[in-house]
Parts: sequence; structure tokens; C-alpha cells
Amino acid sequence: MARFVIAGSKGTDDPTMATLPFIASQEAHKQGHEVVLWLQAEAVVLAKKGMVDGVQGVGLPALKVLANTILSQGIPLWVCSACAIARQINQSDLEVGAVMKGMEDYVKAVAERDRNLSF
Repeated sequence: MARFVIAGSKGTDDPTMATLPFIASQEAHKQGHEVVLWLQAEAVVLAKKGMVDGVQGVGLPALKVLANTILSQGIPLWVCSACAIARQINQSDLEVGAVMKGMEDYVKAVAERDRNLSF
């Protein structure tokens, strides 16, 4: 079993790229790996309640389905607090299960993991 941090930086402006870290997280989890999904930059908007409802990448599953699966499986969904605050997003705005974390948490998680993927 490997340990991953999978980071996404694209939001609703690029539905295909926004979906890829969710697919990678789900696949890594399905293969038995430990996963943390980290959303930064524009991707933080995807953690807001209801934001993924209409996001559909080209030829990809609906992001709403992927996000609900990830949260129901207990895969940690971390949201960059600085990125969120810059976009006027608070913890209370996030989907249940999504947690705001600081850069220190992200750097520590990356340092402790075997693999890091970024989209």
C-alpha cells in the first residue's frame, strides 16, 4: 500500500482538469492506497456546497458522483485555507467532510507520503 497526496488546482473554469484529481483519488483508494485529496487555487470552489452539481468533464463521470463517493469513503478532502479565504469561502460553506487546512498541513502530508500527484 502506498500513501498519496493528490492535489488539484483547477475549478469550474476547467471541468475536465478539475475532475482528474477526484478520479485519481478514487482509483488510488480503490487499489487500497491511503489518499489525501488537497484542493488549492481555483479548485477550492469545488468543495463548496452544491458547486460540483453541474461540473462534467469531457468524457468523464459527473464530478458530483465522484465527490460524493470520495466523501462517503472517508477520503480526506483538504481545502487550502489561504486559497479559500481569498475567495471568501469559510469552513461553513464547505461540503460535510471537507476540511480547511493550512500550508503547513499540506507540506507535512507531502513529506510523509510516498507519492504526490498534481493536476
